[in-house]
Amino acid sequence: MTEPTTYTAEEVDAAVAALSDPERLAHAQEVVVHAAPNLQRVLNAALEEGGWFGDAHEEQVTRAATIEDPAERLAAMRTLLAEETRLGMLVGATVGFELARELHRRRHGG
Repeated sequence: MTEPTTYTAEEVDAAVAALSDPERLAHAQEVVVHAAPNLQRVLNAALEEGGWFGDAHEEQVTRAATIEDPAERLAAMRTLLAEETRLGMLVGATVGFELARELHRRRHGG
């Protein structure tokens, strides 16, 4: 079995910069649209296993939704949505990274 590939910060930065070309993302978008239902299940499982969507999550939603002051409630809801978006993006990127490794492994063995 081969060692897992590791990347330097500079390699990751260059790869992220390369993704700014819309043509680079066209095929990836097709793959993701095809795999979306299964990827959603994987993402949900990862979030649930990480404890992100359990009682603590429900408590935060309830707390934000029941703030009496409309401006404070709106700010709390925006913060909660932003935090959940960031978390979903991080877990989604992790799943995507592992998906790419699995596809590479299946194509090239190892």
